[in-house]
Amino acid sequence: QVQLVESGGGLVQAGGSLRLSCAASTPTYTFTRYAMGWFRQAPGKERELLAAVSWSGVNTYYPDSVKGRFTISRDNAKNTVDLQINSLKPEDTAVYYCAADRTFRDDYVNPRESGYDYWGQGTQVTVSS
Repeated sequence: QVQLVESGGGLVQAGGSLRLSCAASTPTYTFTRYAMGWFRQAPGKERELLAAVSWSGVNTYYPDSVKGRFTISRDNAKNTVDLQINSLKPEDTAVYYCAADRTFRDDYVNPRESGYDYWGQGTQVTVSS
């Protein structure tokens, strides 16, 4: 089991930036076996994948809808995975979640909405116009 705790959300003006962080409470040797992802869910909308990263941090995936504004990174020494969001828009308002995928092969990155095994509680991001 791993517990994931997101932080860094808040109220920000459109055009600003935020850096969200997800801390995993698990031994480092375990955290490095997880592929990670960031998701969000806005009111009345389905959850969507924003970014994913392999256990090494080398392989990443972004859906076309967020390419150029979102950057995922991880620090395996600190058991954290971050999401940098630039040029925030009001439509980015949502609860943001990190998730861990236990699949461990090659330098696997999960580009799908499904297959993640552990989820955090989320952090609220509100973007004002």
